[in-house]
Amino acid sequence: MIKHDKDKLDDFNEEIIHCNDCTRLVDFRTKVANEKRKQYMNWDYWGKPVPGYGDHMASIIIVGLAPAAHGGNRTGRVFTGDKSADFLMMCMHQVGLSNQPNSDSLHDGLKLNNCYMTPALKCVPPQDKPTAQELRNCFTYFNDEINLLNNATCMLALGKIAFDACLRFWRSQFEIKVKDYPFKHHAIYTLPNNFHLISSYHPSPRNVNTRRLTKDMMVKLLSELNKYSN
Repeated sequence: MIKHDKDKLDDFNEEIIHCNDCTRLVDFRTKVANEKRKQYMNWDYWGKPVPGYGDHMASIIIVGLAPAAHGGNRTGRVFTGDKSADFLMMCMHQVGLSNQPNSDSLHDGLKLNNCYMTPALKCVPPQDKPTAQELRNCFTYFNDEINLLNNATCMLALGKIAFDACLRFWRSQFEIKVKDYPFKHHAIYTLPNNFHLISSYHPSPRNVNTRRLTKDMMVKLLSELNKYSN
């Protein structure tokens, strides 16, 4: 497989952070960044679209829903600075996908091993609920991004919206039927090109606190990714 040019991905990420296509999202991300949360009053919030992060030659792509209001929208990095990040990175570190169990800021020393993380929607949506049009707008970026990550052999979607974005991408590549790819935790699908699409419950506080998703469940799933990354 032809390796992509890291400079192209860097240019792509630079383009993303200047996007203002969705008025509702621009207004909300800016409002959150200006008002801040009390415990983060000393932070200079990112307040822009959040690009992907990780190993540009990765075999594994991890796709989330969107930046958290006081996580990625504050720190400028996907799955950084919120409870979902705390849980996910703890699990990733346990199976060797990251060099440390925490993801706190852009300058915390985090390195991802053979994986690249990105949100399906680059801006934080109100109440974590993007509109269909916002998802369509951002899918153009998502589509281009996945095409740039052409060393990947498997994709882990965290949550139903992320899974739907991944399916939409692959439906643009092959004639596949949505009904043949139901969303559930730890589903592993082999696509016509032998790429593996894997789904997981989102590591949100709601799912973790209700034990819909446990550490053991996530670690077990993450530990299997290397089988599909060659």
